[in-house]
Amino acid sequence: MTSSHVHAVIWIDHHQARVFHFDMGEANAEKFHPHNASVHLHHKSGANGTGHEEMEPAFIRETMSAVSGAGEILVIGPGSAKTEFVSLIEKHDPKLRARIFGVETVDHPGDEQIVAYARRFFKPVDGLSAR
Repeated sequence: MTSSHVHAVIWIDHHQARVFHFDMGEANAEKFHPHNASVHLHHKSGANGTGHEEMEPAFIRETMSAVSGAGEILVIGPGSAKTEFVSLIEKHDPKLRARIFGVETVDHPGDEQIVAYARRFFKPVDGLSAR
């Protein structure tokens, strides 16, 4: 999505990504889901592997593409998916990674709460860039 908004926030877990492009007055939302959604895995003692879900490449690409036009990005979510997502961006698109201003743990808020959280996050950044 191309947007005239400077900021984007991504709320992500292993089952969905909610992407918001926003400014102080409005916000646009998009949702993405893995094409091959898997059940939640648990690690068992003595079992091979970590019991950890791998993020689907197409899901990652779609989510990355959704924020490719954003100037400043915040990535939030409840578990490890947010840090995995940022690590994959760092590996595949370092220029996009440079526009990620924060990675923070946030549980399961509603859409309006996500945008309000991101507006508070970027308020100090906006104050510095206005000088």
